[in-house]
Amino acid sequence: MLAPPLPSRARPGAVARWLWWVAALIVAMVVVGGITRLTESGLSITEWKPLSGTLPPLDAAQWEAEFANYRRIPEYQLLNQGMTLAQFKGIFFWEYVHRLLGRIIGLAFALPLAWFWLRGAIPGGYKVRLVALLALGGFQGAIGWWMVASGLSVRTDVSHIRLAVHLLNALFILAGTVWTALDLRELAGDRYARPARLTGIGAAAGVILFVQLLYGAWVAGLNAGLVTDQWPLMNGRFFPADEWASRRALDAMVNDPYVVHFIHRWWAWVAVAALVLLARAARRAGHPKVARMIHIAFGIQILLGIGTVMSGVRIEVAALHQLVGALLVVATTWGAHAVGRR
Repeated sequence: MLAPPLPSRARPGAVARWLWWVAALIVAMVVVGGITRLTESGLSITEWKPLSGTLPPLDAAQWEAEFANYRRIPEYQLLNQGMTLAQFKGIFFWEYVHRLLGRIIGLAFALPLAWFWLRGAIPGGYKVRLVALLALGGFQGAIGWWMVASGLSVRTDVSHIRLAVHLLNALFILAGTVWTALDLRELAGDRYARPARLTGIGAAAGVILFVQLLYGAWVAGLNAGLVTDQWPLMNGRFFPADEWASRRALDAMVNDPYVVHFIHRWWAWVAVAALVLLARAARRAGHPKVARMIHIAFGIQILLGIGTVMSGVRIEVAALHQLVGALLVVATTWGAHAVGRR
């Protein structure tokens, strides 16, 4: 008989449960990041202090110092002249919570990883994958500061390109965490289970969703959700022909708020078609619950997207749109994994 592929100390089920908690924290991080953007709070902390920045200002002198730093940047000088210290504390709160949650996620990943590693609880073949996810998490902090730095001189906000890199890396980490948790869950139920493979339909759905998420990040970074409060038309027009004609095609597709908004709202239906096909493949593979989860996620997300536009980008609706977007990444990852199980 073949020897069991797992050492006796391996605990794939426990490792999978830990990863689900990490995934939940990442979803929360994405939502807080969205609120930080919606409240224009991202530039309120003008320095990157990975260790000393863990604590917020604790007395009046420290608050005045933070506020003085903020008053030096273009966002304050050109947009927020006259802001009070109390108003500054309001925007500081969301950026501080966002950074603090990032540190918490780092510890929630690194410390249990070390504990599982030392106890020999991580099955063979998964250590490299887990270390790679940890490294991407550390890189995410550097990307976050790279993004913030783009708005500290000349500009009054952060680069929408860098914002997209920051968001998409977070969602990629989320997808990798969920995929690994699903592999380990299968291994916990069957000692001979092999990791799922990425199939053609799974990869296609992922790429199409990636484009939609990219344009969603650009919509946020360019404040393109505010160019209209109409749907399906945009200020009485279907296509922003004037804006398209005023730029080169590639420039318009990347930098023009009207064109970026137009692509985001209509590429969504391409993503829906791809996700329907993925859900059908998951159902054929014997996973009807996963198929329903995909349909529910994209259905709610479409309604929230329309609601965000028609409400004039109300923070509550837009934050829910960001939340369900992250959950849609989870559902899509689950569907692709279900189709690729071996």
